[in-house]
Amino acid sequence: MATNGAPTSTGPKPVVTDEVQKVFKGFDASGDGKISVNELGNDLKALGSNVSGDKLKRVMVDLDTDNDGFICLDEFNAFWVSDSKDGGAAELKDAFDLYDQDRNGLISTNELHLVLSRLNLACTVEDCNRMIKSVDADGDGNVNFEEFKKMMGHSVSTN
Repeated sequence: MATNGAPTSTGPKPVVTDEVQKVFKGFDASGDGKISVNELGNDLKALGSNVSGDKLKRVMVDLDTDNDGFICLDEFNAFWVSDSKDGGAAELKDAFDLYDQDRNGLISTNELHLVLSRLNLACTVEDCNRMIKSVDADGDGNVNFEEFKKMMGHSVSTN
């Protein structure tokens, strides 16, 4: 029985969105359909995150629900739709912070393009601008955390 934060029910698997698939493929540098601890560490470093070896191992333990030493697409997706104690807010904020490179609380078109490029995802600045516009509810040309939560399909509480 899994004791980590991932779902353990035998119900239907959560739907994998195109966005989650694209991010997963970006982390899966070898293209073998699974993310190793080395791939995860390298990608997080490329995104500007200084994750310690111990924390990286804890992340792997939390996400690798079948204990095969890798994160598959279903495990990666389960992380995005998980209902942890805070509704996934902490994990979602960490993900938001990876995109918010200048730490101003907003993801700009250029920041989105930079992060997707670092993940080796083919995306033009114009593509990123369209993505931003598709979720930019307040029309400021950026994605704030509330808009990011909606984009990722989460209804988490940050209070």
